[in-house]
Amino acid sequence: MMLKFPKVPAMVAAGLAALAVTATVSTPAAAQYRDEVRNDMSQCRSGGGPAIMVTVDGIKSSEGRMRVQSYRATSAEWLAKGKWLKRIEAPAKAGTMTFCVPVPASGTYGIAVRHDVNGNGKTDLGSDGGAMSNNPSINIFNLGKPSYTKVGVPVGHEVKSIRIQMRYM
Repeated sequence: MMLKFPKVPAMVAAGLAALAVTATVSTPAAAQYRDEVRNDMSQCRSGGGPAIMVTVDGIKSSEGRMRVQSYRATSAEWLAKGKWLKRIEAPAKAGTMTFCVPVPASGTYGIAVRHDVNGNGKTDLGSDGGAMSNNPSINIFNLGKPSYTKVGVPVGHEVKSIRIQMRYM
């Protein structure tokens, strides 16, 4: 007999927990990781890249801050503490927001998004939201951390556009 568990709350909890862990890191261990950048849409113009244009849908309010982080989509780096490549933070805007996330080279990347509704820098499971590239199914069996193969987005030398749906509890 297989038990069914709600997918959305588990996804939100795990995604937020992973992003919260990375939020406490402030000093780069290596120049390739933990690069905080501004949301520079000019890097996603025609001829730009490599980059991922991330459109985030379903943002429930204009309160707090949005955080978008990129990772290499590998078993060693996806959602691993301190292994995010680029981070963009911006004030939240209800509805849809678009971010241009530069990546270091062509390859396969995963994107994690967090909406810190009250802006306290902590994960509040009752209000904050989370999402990941390819909008993977999350359940109790993968503990809310989908495989890097589920979130991986192939990026060439150009700009790759993706859409991510926010999830809230």
